[in-house]
Amino acid sequence: MATWTPPSAALMGLQPFGAALRLPDVTEDLQFREFFAAEYGRLRRLGFLLTGDWVQAEALAQDALVRVYRVWPRVRRLEHPSAYARRVLVNRHRSLLRRALTEARRAMLTHGREAYLPDLGEDAMLLWAAVRDLPPRQRAVLVLRFHEDLTEAEVARLLRLPLGTVKALSHRGLARLRATLGSTATESPRGGMSQ
Repeated sequence: MATWTPPSAALMGLQPFGAALRLPDVTEDLQFREFFAAEYGRLRRLGFLLTGDWVQAEALAQDALVRVYRVWPRVRRLEHPSAYARRVLVNRHRSLLRRALTEARRAMLTHGREAYLPDLGEDAMLLWAAVRDLPPRQRAVLVLRFHEDLTEAEVARLLRLPLGTVKALSHRGLARLRATLGSTATESPRGGMSQ
């Protein structure tokens, strides 16, 4: 008896064409659709804050959700499946940085030519430009710490860094923002980093 693989599943890399695919039960599928609808925008925004590029952000969010879908029966039972998806996105971002450091540096130089810049107001745009100029690890720590409102320990666990390194990166990143913007502009980085 031949097995059927939905074309969309094969395109997402779940199974090669012609291979058997365990069809998810209706409840799991519905739960994942609801999870996707609830988390995609947040993951995309996190991806943008990590990369500074909406195209890369969309790719990271979609990739993270495809990877979550692959293990959805296990992930849906977790207490915080959204934290798992966020960790997948951050780990995927770090992996891409490791593999293509040269391309990532070149991409960082071209962020000033973004096709879409949200109208955040002059102060927020100045803050975003300063954040975008930070080294990737400092930016990742500040985005996770202040935009995602994670504790230093959560940031350390998510980025797989020692807690002291996270504190140092946060301190240096804030100091660099203060030097760039002046001390009054960075007293509350939470307000200016969100979209």
